Amino acid sequence: QVQLVESGGGLVQAGGSLSLSCVASGGTFRSYALGWFRQAPGKEREFVAAINRDGGNRYFAPSMNTRVTISRDNAKNTVYLQMNSLKPEDTAVYYCAAKGGRYSGSVSEYDYWGQGTQVTVSS
Repeated sequence: QVQLVESGGGLVQAGGSLSLSCVASGGTFRSYALGWFRQAPGKEREFVAAINRDGGNRYFAPSMNTRVTISRDNAKNTVYLQMNSLKPEDTAVYYCAAKGGRYSGSVSEYDYWGQGTQVTVSS
């Protein structure tokens, strides 16, 4: 199966920026749509952004669509999430995920998940 490993999380101040990366192995990277999700303690995992197989189509959660950019480099088997204007409410573990077919914002539709990277935004 596909293995996904996130990196780039850390502590940032409110209003700051952070870039996350996710490297995939064990599958054909360009065959998968990719998504970023986040989960705060005691909360449900929620959608952040997704990108289709060729990188031409992107989909963002309404709460973040002016503050995040998702991109992918199929040659490097890597998907990125650039986050700007971060708020304390963005504090969560951020996960990348992969699925066949169309990209989506639904947790249940993704087949493979990374272990997550912690993002903490201080007020």
